Amino acid sequence: MTNNPKGYVSFVLHAHLPFVHHPESTNYLEEEWLFEAISETYIPLLTNFKKLEEEKVDFRITMSLTPPLLSMLDNKLLQARYIHYLEKHIELCKKEVVRTKFNEKMNKLSKYYLDRYTSDLHIFRDVYDCNIIQGFKHFQDIGVLEIITCGATHGYFPILYVNEKTVRAQIAVGVQTYEKYFGRKPRGIWLPECGYVPEADKYLKEFGIEYIITESHGILYADPTPVYGTFAPIVSPTGIVAFGRDMEASKQVWSSICGYPGDFNYREFYRDIGYDADYEYIKPYITYDGVRVNTGIKYHRITGNTDNKDIYDVRWAMDSAEKQAGHFFDSRQAQITNLANFMQTPPIILCPYDAELFGHWWYEGPYWLYILFKKIYYDKSDFKLITPGEFIDKYPEIQESTPCRSSWGANGYSEVWINELNDYSIRHLHKCGDRMVELANTFKEEKDPIKIKALNQTARELLLAQSSDWNFIITNGTMVDYAKKRTKDHVGRFNKLYQQIKDDNIDEKFLEDIIEKDAIFPDIDYKIYM
Repeated sequence: MTNNPKGYVSFVLHAHLPFVHHPESTNYLEEEWLFEAISETYIPLLTNFKKLEEEKVDFRITMSLTPPLLSMLDNKLLQARYIHYLEKHIELCKKEVVRTKFNEKMNKLSKYYLDRYTSDLHIFRDVYDCNIIQGFKHFQDIGVLEIITCGATHGYFPILYVNEKTVRAQIAVGVQTYEKYFGRKPRGIWLPECGYVPEADKYLKEFGIEYIITESHGILYADPTPVYGTFAPIVSPTGIVAFGRDMEASKQVWSSICGYPGDFNYREFYRDIGYDADYEYIKPYITYDGVRVNTGIKYHRITGNTDNKDIYDVRWAMDSAEKQAGHFFDSRQAQITNLANFMQTPPIILCPYDAELFGHWWYEGPYWLYILFKKIYYDKSDFKLITPGEFIDKYPEIQESTPCRSSWGANGYSEVWINELNDYSIRHLHKCGDRMVELANTFKEEKDPIKIKALNQTARELLLAQSSDWNFIITNGTMVDYAKKRTKDHVGRFNKLYQQIKDDNIDEKFLEDIIEKDAIFPDIDYKIYM
């Protein structure tokens, strides 16, 4: 713990999932993306924040909670389905305790998983009354967590800015959703996919955003070249402050080759009883049509580059997390001590990661953060944790420079979201964007409540179609059919409503059906596109 730090470390976790909501069926596996994230990432993070609070450890962390994620966490149907998901897992864990009774190590783990899922149910239902948003809000209210916003549906600005009104709407609805849940304006935004275009700055400024998170080369190739690289923020001519990702700190956590999550003692993500267990035994706990999937119950550790995996040991994994927290601490200490010799203001090391890395992909990640934050608080060091907002308040003199167009996708620009696999969708997004602006201007004085309802739903359908997740999934080759279906569904619904509004012939049954399915942004006003 230090009172006069030579520098700062800022953790920024991006908590985001696309809006997946299917009241018409219980057969959509994609809803489990949310349930896995709650159990493996959001509840473990809240639990470790709570431990730090109870132990009176003064820590700082920043998180984006995106509007689609907030909308799902606040959705009564999804809350009920998550409880059902936990109850099925608890049932399976009880069976596992019996099935593994002749294998001491696996039996110990089966009891561990039974405790984990039982605890999740208690925390979700009894502690947070099914609404974990309140948990995150508590930590923001006591000053240790800075929550930032994102684009309304994670729409990718470097594609959408062809029609700037669509970027403005993504920002406006993102800010409005944040205010609804947290009772204040967001200071910062995680640009969707860290996709930066200068054209968005004026709209960020219009809606009160002070700072953005960018990829490293967004800062390094800024104009003029920043004196301190990514170790200090820059401010655009419009007045938007940009913080860039530190490459060294990121590599230590992210890299699949030399990063911490590859430690041989850590839990192996890809070995799961959904694939390993006898088919008839596991059948009630996989997909409705009998396709094997992950259950979250995993008995093996990474072990090494081998198919013959050893049994996971929780204590060994915790030991590795503790050692690596020490290594990260020492690395930042050396980095900051060196940088401080060449800088007039203290350097800031920005560490942005997907929140789901912590717990979902890297099972031990939340514990690693907990140990690291304690270490930074108690051990002698030359640096402190800080949020970007606090840094701006403390050091308001910032070099003016325009960030470079950039993203954190593969190769740093836009090829993940526009390539030969998915580019067919882009012209539809642009056409629908133009049509939405046309509707907003044509019907700006509209008084008919049915038509207003339909106009608001066209805005929802456009935003949902614009989600960057669908093109990302198509590029990565996972759940491709679902991603294509979502783009097609939202564009189709938009165009059908567009025509019905123009023809003054709205099919109210169709409208009510898609309002129930695409139940996001209940307070949206289509005039945002005027």
